Amino acid sequence: MINLFSYICFILLGYLSGSILYAYWIPKYFCHIDTVKLSADQNPGAFNAFKYAGWKIGLLSILLDVLKGFVPVFIASKYVDTTSMLYGLILAAPVLGHAFPIFHFSNGGKAIAVSFGCLLGLLPNLYPVILLVIFYLLFSFVIIIGPHLHRSIATYVCFLFTSIFTTSNPSIILGTGVISCIVILKHLLKYKKEPVSIRILGR
Repeated sequence: MINLFSYICFILLGYLSGSILYAYWIPKYFCHIDTVKLSADQNPGAFNAFKYAGWKIGLLSILLDVLKGFVPVFIASKYVDTTSMLYGLILAAPVLGHAFPIFHFSNGGKAIAVSFGCLLGLLPNLYPVILLVIFYLLFSFVIIIGPHLHRSIATYVCFLFTSIFTTSNPSIILGTGVISCIVILKHLLKYKKEPVSIRILGR
């Protein structure tokens, strides 16, 4: 029971950590800018913090978004069994919090930066985060998919299936699977029938 309680506490901690929308609150507090109202996609994410509040605020926002995923996952790994399926839920909890925050449930972000933070929390296992980076680079510079919404969906779909077939730890498979599904869902909810474009580098 105590062990189960520990997992529940870390899941809640991760969710609450993810629910703090730094990329929304920092520009609002320091620059008096509402990035959600100003942006076309109404997303409280780091990209809009960069766009409307400048690179310094944007950089701080993305750093905190990464950390809010990294810290609870990394700390949990020191106290619970990382092979337990419940650890997979801990891994995904900050992403769920960012996408569907407790105080702004319908106005969460797309959860890209925080998902990188969660995967970094698996240190010293860098395979999942490197895999995600590879797919983002692939669809940004080699097989160039646009706009960004379609690129992100393609990235996380490939990340999801590659993780399933190349990762041996079931808890990480569960965690990366839930993360991918949340990010894909949030992008689909933001979809406004933008046409997809695909081109190969050099063509």
